[in-house]
Amino acid sequence: MTIFANIRLRAAALLAGFALALSGCFMTPGKFTSELAITGSDSFTFSYEGEIFFLGLSKLAQMDAGKEEFIPNECFSDETFEPRDCTEEELAAQRTEWEAGAAERAEQQKKQAQQMAALMGGIDPSDPKAADELVKILQRQKGWERVVHKGDGVFDVSYKITGTMGHDFMFPLIEGFPTTNPFVQVYLRKGGQVRINAPGFAAQSGDSAGLGTVLGAGSFAGLAAMGAAEEAAKSGEDPAAMPGVPQMDGTFTVRAAPGMRILANNTDEGPVAAASGEALVWQINTRTAQAPTALIAAGN
Repeated sequence: MTIFANIRLRAAALLAGFALALSGCFMTPGKFTSELAITGSDSFTFSYEGEIFFLGLSKLAQMDAGKEEFIPNECFSDETFEPRDCTEEELAAQRTEWEAGAAERAEQQKKQAQQMAALMGGIDPSDPKAADELVKILQRQKGWERVVHKGDGVFDVSYKITGTMGHDFMFPLIEGFPTTNPFVQVYLRKGGQVRINAPGFAAQSGDSAGLGTVLGAGSFAGLAAMGAAEEAAKSGEDPAAMPGVPQMDGTFTVRAAPGMRILANNTDEGPVAAASGEALVWQINTRTAQAPTALIAAGN
């Protein structure tokens, strides 16, 4: 199988995953630096500097949206099960089957486009101005100080916000988008405790079974499950180097103000002393197996 054919296979597998589960991942971090500071019993600041990749606006997602091309399957020897050249009759039969499924594939692509639009807040991913429309949506929301489309679904952003601890918090939270793909979650518990989870900063979670080896973001579970990683290995490609998909590489820091207690965390080294209290630091990359998590006693 050629590298191009393999990439098309993985793209089709990824889009099929969306058709099966709209709650799947549609955006993921690239290179980034993020910090959450609990500055008081009722206040916090949060920042995210770096890349965010939106699958629906990438060439990968649009790969099968244009003119279709017949790519024959491999043929194998009945005796040795080794790959062999297909006969003319076998190629003709494959093409006939492919042509017979044209209408079904077209309908499936239409449904996938509608599902992508639902994930993108109604933005039509095939619209050449889709990226500009997303930039406008983000720029009008509080906190998004810089939003620049670098191309192929990758955005360079600067997000900073200060808030009160009177409510839960989630990032990113985009107007019109489903809240199914959070990078960071902050939950308030009774007794002044703050629970912090960062599911978007894990490449290989228990739910994703090695996803990070495919795209660098564990939430793209459908792709690995549908055999794309295996095909990448067979072709000799680096399964973590999908064209156009930025590799997750960053730092997530949680700071607790003086007097607060860090009750639990899953960092490698635990809390470190800082001028403004204690800090927890996670180095995030495509090998990060567990999502960062912490429990802080921020008030009485």
